[in-house]
Amino acid sequence: MEVALFGGSFNPPHIGHLLAADFVKATEPVDEIWLIPSFRHPFGKELVSFEHRLRMCELMSADTSGWLRACGVEQRLGGDGRTVDTIAHLKTEFPEHRFTLVLGSDILEDLPHWKDFAKIEQMARILIVHRAGHPSPRAAGPALAEVSSTDIRDRLQRGELPAHWIPRQVLEYARAHRLYGL
Repeated sequence: MEVALFGGSFNPPHIGHLLAADFVKATEPVDEIWLIPSFRHPFGKELVSFEHRLRMCELMSADTSGWLRACGVEQRLGGDGRTVDTIAHLKTEFPEHRFTLVLGSDILEDLPHWKDFAKIEQMARILIVHRAGHPSPRAAGPALAEVSSTDIRDRLQRGELPAHWIPRQVLEYARAHRLYGL
């Protein structure tokens, strides 16, 4: 099975994540895409609880006929969210799967700070998706939606409701659990 791994803080998951996953499914030879929320952010960003972020990823995946799934592997690992460790674990747990790591063009300049990126490249095919505002010759396809979790959180703090930036089910969950100041 060909599986695309799409990791991130998903704090909260938003329409940009969904559009990127849809782009990958439509254009790449993958059977499934796994959304992998980080258990703890390796660069120390403050996050709502892992359980909330995993549940919001599950809700965002619900209407995709099973090709998009939320994966809680980083909670089981309990570490600091190093991609190399997550992929190594998944390769052990699912030796029959082949993995593609989906990265947004916005994080390319962070890659030198990642733990053992050369090993990551040995374990998984790397696919860079073009995130709006972050052009790169390495990125595939057109620029995707210019939306970020940081921007959404900022808007919510100002009392704005970015309803067209967050899948409806995710927004309803965030509101029900009083996340992000809702």
